Amino acid sequence: MKTFIYSLCIVSILATACNENCTERTPVDYVCPYIGNISHLLVPTFPTVQLPNSMLRVYPNRENYTGDLIDGLPLIVTGHRGGSAFRLNPVNVVEDGTTKGYSYGNEKITPYRYSVDLDEEEIGIDFAPSHHSAVYSFRFRKGNGNIVLSTRSGKLEVTESGVQGYQDLENFRQTPDGKVPARVYLYVETEQKAAKTAVLETSNERSSAVALTFDSPSVNIRYGVSYISTEQAKKHLNREIAGYDVNKLAQTGRDKWNEALGKIKVEGTDEDAKTVFYTSLYRTYERMVNISEDGQYFSAADHQIHSDDGRSVYTDDWIWDTYRAVHPLRVIIEPEMEQDMLRSYILLAEQSTDGWLPTFPGIQGDGHAMNGNHSIASICDAYTKGLQDFDIRAGLKVAARTMNERSLIPWSRVPATELDKIYREKGYFPALEEGEKETVKEVSWERRQTVAVTLAACYDEWCVAQIAKSLGDEANFKEFNRRSFNYRNIYNAQTGFFHPKNKSGNFIEPFDYRFSGGPGSRDYYDENNGWIYRWDVQHNIADLIELMGGKAQFIKNLDQTFREPLGRNRYNFYYQHPDHTGNVGQYSMGNEPCLHIPYLYCYAGQPWKTQKRVRTLLTQWFRNDLMGIPGDEDGGGMTAFVVFSSLGFYPVTPGLPMYVIGSPVFEKSSVQLANGKAFTVQCINYAPENLYIQSARFNGQAWNQPWFSHQDMMQGGTLELTMGNTPNKAWGAASVPPSYEMNK
Repeated sequence: MKTFIYSLCIVSILATACNENCTERTPVDYVCPYIGNISHLLVPTFPTVQLPNSMLRVYPNRENYTGDLIDGLPLIVTGHRGGSAFRLNPVNVVEDGTTKGYSYGNEKITPYRYSVDLDEEEIGIDFAPSHHSAVYSFRFRKGNGNIVLSTRSGKLEVTESGVQGYQDLENFRQTPDGKVPARVYLYVETEQKAAKTAVLETSNERSSAVALTFDSPSVNIRYGVSYISTEQAKKHLNREIAGYDVNKLAQTGRDKWNEALGKIKVEGTDEDAKTVFYTSLYRTYERMVNISEDGQYFSAADHQIHSDDGRSVYTDDWIWDTYRAVHPLRVIIEPEMEQDMLRSYILLAEQSTDGWLPTFPGIQGDGHAMNGNHSIASICDAYTKGLQDFDIRAGLKVAARTMNERSLIPWSRVPATELDKIYREKGYFPALEEGEKETVKEVSWERRQTVAVTLAACYDEWCVAQIAKSLGDEANFKEFNRRSFNYRNIYNAQTGFFHPKNKSGNFIEPFDYRFSGGPGSRDYYDENNGWIYRWDVQHNIADLIELMGGKAQFIKNLDQTFREPLGRNRYNFYYQHPDHTGNVGQYSMGNEPCLHIPYLYCYAGQPWKTQKRVRTLLTQWFRNDLMGIPGDEDGGGMTAFVVFSSLGFYPVTPGLPMYVIGSPVFEKSSVQLANGKAFTVQCINYAPENLYIQSARFNGQAWNQPWFSHQDMMQGGTLELTMGNTPNKAWGAASVPPSYEMNK
């Protein structure tokens, strides 16, 4: 494979992305879609080309950056990290079953454009997307061109203007009635009229392929996609794209990306940090995707076409990952979009047969993956921060129903089971002894995850309680508030860890907080071990400090998390815990349950340690290179941590309208708020190595607390931080951030 040199991430974006009149780099010029394209262990990032949150998105059809072949050209990726629904093969000679892979070179990718050369075929490719449509331009250097379009599960047919058809989308969680939940439609037009067309033989009766032959070495196509019909796909194309000009469409896309990314402006001398920052911000716009189509949308919840009532409808979200920082980021910079997304959750619940909120909603339906019901947290977070342009009473209704009726069993969307009965009666999800055979049929190979499930439920129930309290629903507030303290039932005061209990109420013994629980510690935790879930009480950190015996012991336990050895050689540690990457001791920067942990020092009076730890983690693990992301980047789940932390603050507790202060990376950053005001973080005595706060002022007034409220931010103004290269251990030590116990 002859790909372009990785130094694009550092230097060449300026030359390739700026137009002739560009005198300085704009936000999108800093985006390097290749960062993280080689993974540490599991799934890499993909260099996605799309407009912000748009339905049509593509990336090269290959395993990862090092793949030697691309497997045809993409037309639409229907789910995050999924493959293209259709396949496009430009070829010099048409043969039945043409589904060849290509050696390639000269690849260049920006968020709004993709170009590549196919080596042996000697074909040049150029591509640019719009919201529901796109343009491809082909240059056949060996002679006249041929285009083959195929679908692996659907039907394509040649039309007078090009090709149209559909592909059925197979859900990895098939609907109970056995239906295929969704279908994507395609409508294609060509600028040059085909001299010859053909329907090709395929090896599978469910697949379909057609070929177009041209009397020209230059072939341009444009196409539209839809989840409703081919007619709707054609409407999208005609509305969004006039002609076949890739340059014009790419410029429009460039402008839209600069509009989105420009909502946050950063200044400083570290150009690599700007690249990491804006690339991370670009990742947060990958999902959710807007599936409204001229006032309608397809709902996989009931297989029906609905009116969107004049509001955009969104899907494709992995909420276990994104509730932590992506949704809180949108509350600040995209509040209208965020409210439409929360409204979409509620619509999906109301349209479903069970009435439960989704956990991993996609165009094929709810993937109901991982554990917890954290769409509740995103609803709570937005509402407590003042976003109220959605039906919060309907939100409370479906949230309470979900927590009361749906089983807590991970990766499952089934009614409550005998395990849930124990949770209701005893206040914890029961565990099996090591090696004990599973007795509950609803539990999958993902196991019970009993500690992770209990802690997630406590947090979700706290979120329901906050919504109920704000709406004056005293009964729901009291019940869910009571349940939000269930984490106390599995706290082992002798060890200082959250420890699984069997159905009789006894702690599982013997027990190793690093390795008990099988692959990913899933018998008791999830993807991470007990050292990580020790800190998973986002809503009540003050109480967690008390459980551990006070601030001094809390700090000692935190320090040890970053120091505790793996306990095995790396081969054996990662064999059991492949998600537990980006290690600093037992801490895992590469997995989302860890994101809030470095900020917890502020709650025990040592914010200087948060400042040091956050900046060190950013430097160690988020870099301007192909392996610059330490774990799975689940559509903004991890990179939103980079955005917030680089700005100098983080939403430790979604649902509490406040932010904990860390250590800004930039000399100055300015966030454009939807109310027309701006929130600025300004560093005095700035230098990349000056990571410690010496003193602070907020709008000119002395500021001696390591947190500020959402209301403080929305009023606009400047947080001024005087920085140094040694810690001021007194700053912020006397005023800890709020948690539930301080906000009854």
